[in-house]
Amino acid sequence: MSVFEGLKFRKVYSPIHNLDPRIKFVYVCAIFVIAILYGELIPLIVLFVMQVPFVILAGVKREWLRSMRGAAFLATIIFLTNFIFAYLGARGLAESLEGAAAMTLRFIVLVESFSIFFLTTSPDHLGLALEQAHVPYEFCFAFTTAVRFVPVLAEEAQTIMDAQKARGLELERGNFLKRIRNYIPILIPLIVSAIRRSLELAEAMESRAWGATKKRTNLYVLKMHRGDIILIALTILILAIAIYVRLFYKIPSLNQLLGSLL
Repeated sequence: MSVFEGLKFRKVYSPIHNLDPRIKFVYVCAIFVIAILYGELIPLIVLFVMQVPFVILAGVKREWLRSMRGAAFLATIIFLTNFIFAYLGARGLAESLEGAAAMTLRFIVLVESFSIFFLTTSPDHLGLALEQAHVPYEFCFAFTTAVRFVPVLAEEAQTIMDAQKARGLELERGNFLKRIRNYIPILIPLIVSAIRRSLELAEAMESRAWGATKKRTNLYVLKMHRGDIILIALTILILAIAIYVRLFYKIPSLNQLLGSLL
């Protein structure tokens, strides 16, 4: 459940937290596009390292590391699947390892960038950004509510798992099918709790006359500042360089690069 720690906003005063959420989302989308463009390991390593200063500036290293640790299981499955199919496809061992590592690192880069975005972006500001982008308020509210409740449900699932383990439930024993059946006592209380939370939220919305007026006002209005302009300029520059390199240069593999150096 630690991967969902990367979706829980941490209220910290930092230059990254103060950035406009619209600009941060454009940056994340640019990273997503670049990660899809490249299938080689070297540019993906550069893309991964490039996100680390954002984590340090935001002061969310611990939460970011938890989300990376939570994504390790899926990353392992991606690595093994790509390696097995590449090796069975008559590719060499080194080439298969590098290709599998590249696909795994692509996934990690995507998790990393979105984790930074959600850790440093308040759901309130995110909903406000969607509203100012003329997205209907109903969709804004549904999206921000989902963002708020995913970490809450993840914590509740962990609490239920700990309670069931204390009662003698062994989640890691048995074959694959038995392990799936072991999670039924976890899923049923979690679903009941989610339904109860949704009913409480619906009652709270009705008691506050949600949707009674179509013209809503907000206390704050998002405005771009110097840091936002710098980030959007940096995003455009990085995207332009990535597209240019992709079109006009051949990216060497890690084995070729190490061979030329040695």
